[in-house]
Amino acid sequence: MNINEFFNEHKKAALAFSGGADSAYLLYAAVKCGADIAPYFVKSQFQPEFEREDAHRLAEHLGIELHEISVDVLQFDDVTDNPPDRCYYCKKRIMGAIRRGAGADGYDTIIDGTNASDDDGERPGMKALAEENILSPLRLCGMTKEEIRRRSENAGLFTWNKPAYACLATR
Repeated sequence: MNINEFFNEHKKAALAFSGGADSAYLLYAAVKCGADIAPYFVKSQFQPEFEREDAHRLAEHLGIELHEISVDVLQFDDVTDNPPDRCYYCKKRIMGAIRRGAGADGYDTIIDGTNASDDDGERPGMKALAEENILSPLRLCGMTKEEIRRRSENAGLFTWNKPAYACLATR
């Protein structure tokens, strides 16, 4: 499957949109394929302001409305107790908030920017993606970070060479 085939099959989706290189390319590809795509940015204590600014900048550049949700992840003991898998608990809360917001807006399919280079072993939050039934088109299509950067540069996206940012809850 390639990215065009994915969006031919899933014409309407909400995107967990961080403003990073992967979700930026995914948003671009969805728009280019004519999908009904709605990006959702979650503002939390673990998300830096520069990511929020980049998310707004790219959405505006592509002519897409950005939905912003605030989640106070530090109100949850399963996050603040700081267990080794705190990423899982945080991601579960964040994806749940996106699912609720997107569902209220009429979106049943939720996608994210996980790619084929992302290692499950380093990301406890991958379990939350599976539990919340979040699809990862870049991973499903076998697209690596290198390929995403190349395609992003060819598309003229300012995010093409953006450094990877690991959430503070991940490491």
